[in-house]
Amino acid sequence: MSRRAVMAAALAVPLAASPFALQANAETVMRVIPHADLKNLDPIWTTAYISRNHGYMIYDTLFAMDENFVPRPQMVDTWTTSDDGLVWTFVLRDGLKFHDGAPVTGEDVVASLTRWGARDGMGQQLFGVIDTLESPDAKTIVMTLTEPYGLVLESIGKISSNVPFIMPKRIAETDPFEQISEYVGSGPFVFQADEWVPGSKVVYTKFEDYIPRDEPVSAAAGGKIAKVDKVIWQYFPDATTAMNALMAGEVDFYEAPAPDLAPILASNPDITVEVNDPLGSIGFARFNHLLPPFDNADIRRAAIMAMKQEDYLAAGIGDPQFWKTCYSVFPCGTPLENDVGSEVMATGDTEKAKAALEAAGYDGTPVVIMQPTDIAVLSAFSLVTAEKLRDAGFTVQLEAMDWSTLTSRRALKDPVGEGGWNMFHTWWIGADVIDPMAIAFSGNPEKGWFGWAEDAELEEARAAFAKAGSLEEKQEIGRKVQERLWAIGASGELGQFFTPVAYRNNVKGLIKSPVMFFWNMSVE
Repeated sequence: MSRRAVMAAALAVPLAASPFALQANAETVMRVIPHADLKNLDPIWTTAYISRNHGYMIYDTLFAMDENFVPRPQMVDTWTTSDDGLVWTFVLRDGLKFHDGAPVTGEDVVASLTRWGARDGMGQQLFGVIDTLESPDAKTIVMTLTEPYGLVLESIGKISSNVPFIMPKRIAETDPFEQISEYVGSGPFVFQADEWVPGSKVVYTKFEDYIPRDEPVSAAAGGKIAKVDKVIWQYFPDATTAMNALMAGEVDFYEAPAPDLAPILASNPDITVEVNDPLGSIGFARFNHLLPPFDNADIRRAAIMAMKQEDYLAAGIGDPQFWKTCYSVFPCGTPLENDVGSEVMATGDTEKAKAALEAAGYDGTPVVIMQPTDIAVLSAFSLVTAEKLRDAGFTVQLEAMDWSTLTSRRALKDPVGEGGWNMFHTWWIGADVIDPMAIAFSGNPEKGWFGWAEDAELEEARAAFAKAGSLEEKQEIGRKVQERLWAIGASGELGQFFTPVAYRNNVKGLIKSPVMFFWNMSVE
């Protein structure tokens, strides 16, 4: 048979019967083990990173940070600033559409930024100098300030919690202290609410009408190209079970493997283990400043004195190549790193903590620590704190729960006997706490982060930071912020660590970033 006859015979086979056609039309699916269970779906209501990651799947932003932390336009096409720096005008790019088919308008942006500005630390500072925020036509947003402000683009383009995601106006008008109940974005993936199984599975599908930017991807900036048809988050509360699923090829990507399992995964030739975040994360022991015994700054400082970073990092992270001690509230190796007031954190001595606790007049009130048993690092941190506080003379009660339950309960200001709490542990990625604008550093109990610290001097310094000109001036303000944070015992800082990701070698396109993104990634 001639070559032409062979080709003709092949073409005569019905397309549906061709195995090559079936392969070409096969749905591409990337299966991911996320770092936590997704229970709270509103990334403005909570700072939880799993909710932030969910937000990036389905929402988009006006600006986005590139790998050098420079804000780049994302939903914005063009923008201008008046000569006096007071009027900022943004024009949306063509073709922006929500998942329900409605076009994205300036009114959606105004409502979304307003809600975000009520909850986020940088947003609160920005809205403190906004006179008006209006949309004169469908594609234009005009922000008028009361005074020049040096962090406009950095604020509306911030990379992590809370991210100023753009939602439809009807959703964004939800009270910022209440959770939204509809999840419609304009991002590269669509949330499939009917397939969501809390505690087990979250499903996202490619948004066919999404128009990515033309620029190369760079952290959160550039073209967001959905290269798979579906992304499935499969939650495993047990770390060993999760590891085995990756080893067996049942999943493709493991966002945060337990540190002690990383060497086992790395020994598998089909799996790559690597650190994806160059700044790492900062461990936090957060106090509830509203309830006894931690309504007393001297008692909070006594607790901090008992904390030895090496013990936390050895227990929670393990391999020293993935951690280092750091007694600056700003990540070590970043421009604002300093040691002002850090003696309290560097003490690491339970005997000295015991003496300080007695001097503070501690009356034996129990300390209730919420322990997220499904997050290995945080569970270990909780156990270390419980031991150290007991050694220092505190009465301690550990309450086990999963992380998603903790992120709901930490919003409660009720007494301990009615669901309240005294302490929890978490981490912030370095990019989130790189300067005083972080909500973690707030001293305003009405608008601040869970724990509700209060300090007027701290707030004055944070407000001044956004107006600072030179790096030297910013560094001086950074030292003042740090001095106040240690003075009031806002939180215990447990060191800097670098959690690797693990993925099978058929996964391509991982984006180097402090935040986990799933666009531009493919499964071969």
